[in-house]
Amino acid sequence: MRRRGGVGDSGGDIVRAEGKLGVAQHGRAGRWWLPWLRTLLLAPLLTYVSFPFLIRLFPSLLNKFVYLNFLSFPLFVDFRRPELLVNNTINLYLTTEPGVTVGIWHTVPSSRGAEAQGKDQRWYEEALADAHPVIIYLHGNGGTRAARHRVQFLKTMGAADFHILALDYRGYGDSTGYPSENGFNTDVLALYDWVKARSGNSSILFWGHSLGTGIATNAARKLQEERGVQIGAVVLESPYTNIRDAAANIPITKIFRQFPGFGYLILDSMARAGMFFPSDENVKVLSCPLLILHADDDGVVPPKLGHQLYETALQAYRDKSKVKLITFPQKLGLGHDYISFHPELPALVKDFLNMK
Repeated sequence: MRRRGGVGDSGGDIVRAEGKLGVAQHGRAGRWWLPWLRTLLLAPLLTYVSFPFLIRLFPSLLNKFVYLNFLSFPLFVDFRRPELLVNNTINLYLTTEPGVTVGIWHTVPSSRGAEAQGKDQRWYEEALADAHPVIIYLHGNGGTRAARHRVQFLKTMGAADFHILALDYRGYGDSTGYPSENGFNTDVLALYDWVKARSGNSSILFWGHSLGTGIATNAARKLQEERGVQIGAVVLESPYTNIRDAAANIPITKIFRQFPGFGYLILDSMARAGMFFPSDENVKVLSCPLLILHADDDGVVPPKLGHQLYETALQAYRDKSKVKLITFPQKLGLGHDYISFHPELPALVKDFLNMK
C-alpha cells in the first residue's frame, strides 16, 4: 500500500513538474518577440553612437550628406527641353575641365521673349551682349536646376529683364563628375569666362542660394585676388558664415549636438573632407556690391548666420553703402527656399544696384 502510495505520490510530483514545465514553455513561447524588440531598440542606438566615429574615420562620407547631389528632384525632367518649365530658355553644356561637362539653362529677358521664339544657341549667346545684366545663378544642395523654386527664380528675374544662367555643378543633374568645393569653383569660373567672352560690357552678378552662397563668395574672391577682376555684384540668398557654422546650426545635426566630441568628430571632419566655404573670410576681401537676403522664418539656415555675415562684411568694407541686408518677415512664409516668389524681389535688387 505504501509502495503504491509512494508511487502515487511520485506520480503526483511528476504531474506537477510537467505542469510547471508546460507553463514555462508557454511563457517563453509567448515572449518570442523580445529578441526582436531588443534589436529594434539597440539598432538606432548603435547607429547614433557609431555615426560620429564613422564620419571621423571616413570624412568623405560627409560629401553625401552636405551636397545631397543624389537627390535629383524633380524626377523625369528632360533637361534638354527647359521650355516645358520656363519660357525664353535654352539648354546648353559647357566643358569646365577635361572630363567634366556641366548642364546650364540660359533664360533671356522677357522683353526679348518674342524674338527668342525658335532661336538656336548662337542667338542666345549673341543676346548676352544686349546690355541687360547677367546673373550666374548658383543653387543650393540637393535637386537640380529644374527644382520648383529655382524655376521660379528664372521666371522672376527673367521678367525683370535679367539674363540668367543657372548651372548644375559637377555631379548634379545631367552634369558629369563628382562634387567638391574646388570643383565647384572651377565650374563657376569657367562659366564666368564663357559669359564674359560673350557679354560685352554687360554687368555680371553672382547670385548664390544656400550652399551656393559659399560658392558665390569663393568665386568672387578668386576673381579678385587671382585675376584682379571685380564681379559686378554678389547676391547671397539664405546664406551662412561658413560650412562649419552651418553644420553646427542646421536642424539635421540637432540630435548630435549634445554628443560628446560633436565638434571634433563631425564638425572638424568637414575640413578633413575639403569643405570650408568660408564666406565670412571671403567678404573681408571683397569690394564689390554685396546684397544679403534672409527670411526670418528660415528653418534650414538660421537667420542669425545671415546677420553675422552682414556684420562681418560691414566692418570690413570701406564703402559701407556697398553692403546691404534685406530681411523678410515671418508672416510672408518665404522660409529657406521661396524668397524668389516675393513679387518685390526684382525691385529690391535693382534699387540696391542702382538700376532702372
